[in-house]
Amino acid sequence: MPACRRRVVPPLFTALLVVGLVAGCTVAPAPRPYYGEPVVVVPPPARVEYVPVAPPPPRYEYVGPAPTVGYVWIGGYWNWAGGRHEWVPGRWESPRHGHYWVPHRWQQRDSRWSLHGGYWQRH
Repeated sequence: MPACRRRVVPPLFTALLVVGLVAGCTVAPAPRPYYGEPVVVVPPPARVEYVPVAPPPPRYEYVGPAPTVGYVWIGGYWNWAGGRHEWVPGRWESPRHGHYWVPHRWQQRDSRWSLHGGYWQRH
């Protein structure tokens, strides 16, 4: 009868296997809900794109309850993209301490229009 050979598992393989199993069990907090594009805390750059078409009237948006007490509603606005106006829906945002929200606004200059982006302004 032939002798049984015992297979030896290298220690490095065992360590990698244990690390891989433990990494798969990592507990992490649930990601915060994403309510739209990221918001900057400072005004956008001075470069302004002028467009030949006035924006349509703002759309009515159902605001509903805030996802968390203290959140601030950021209203939707018309953006200029691809040669036309596209509606960007409003969203709830976590307030920035010591800041208030300055909404997006369209400004007319002669027969052209420019969008000034919304931002958080220091009090």
